[in-house]
Amino acid sequence: MVSIIGIRENVNSFNDLKAKFNLQQTEDDFFFTEWYENLPELTEEETASLNQIKQRYNYHRADRPLLEGTVNLLVVAPLLAVAGFLDPPFQIRSPESVEITIEDPVETLRGLIDVLVVNDRLWILVIEAKRTGIPLPSALPQILAYMMTNPHQDKPVFGMATNGDSFIFLKLSKQPTPQYDVSDSFLLLPRRNKFYDVLRILKRLAQITT
Repeated sequence: MVSIIGIRENVNSFNDLKAKFNLQQTEDDFFFTEWYENLPELTEEETASLNQIKQRYNYHRADRPLLEGTVNLLVVAPLLAVAGFLDPPFQIRSPESVEITIEDPVETLRGLIDVLVVNDRLWILVIEAKRTGIPLPSALPQILAYMMTNPHQDKPVFGMATNGDSFIFLKLSKQPTPQYDVSDSFLLLPRRNKFYDVLRILKRLAQITT
């Protein structure tokens, strides 16, 4: 009988990823160039929208740490809208139930993705949001495990993790062997609006996947 276990409870470290999926960080410096090469410029309208998102975020964040649902409401949803992920050809699935069966031992891991962006059945972006008090690196094993459940073996899948205060992008490929890499972290606390950088990366991912 196959054991059914939860991803959130059982994949909490990079050692867990290696043990369960043989997933390791690549040493190839050119594996994940999409987060910094050929990034599109922003329009004045996009810049104005991002300034509004930042202003609202600062207002609510100044009073207390934000819960996961609030981060999704104030940050994730508006960003996806400005980036064009709420319009054709993309589709939003939130939340999305996923599972993957592994061997040795035989187990089925199940989880619930906060937001999944899909283009013609191809996973473009898996988004995991955490409350602002949780360090962002702690979310990476979980989101990478979600990305491993992507059934399309021949295409890379991209991810974004955020706790509201900062953002990290990820890329995972299963071919020829499971490997991943991560971007720099984009911290929102400086005065300069880091949402500009985040949106440029989102727009770039939209370009290369359509």
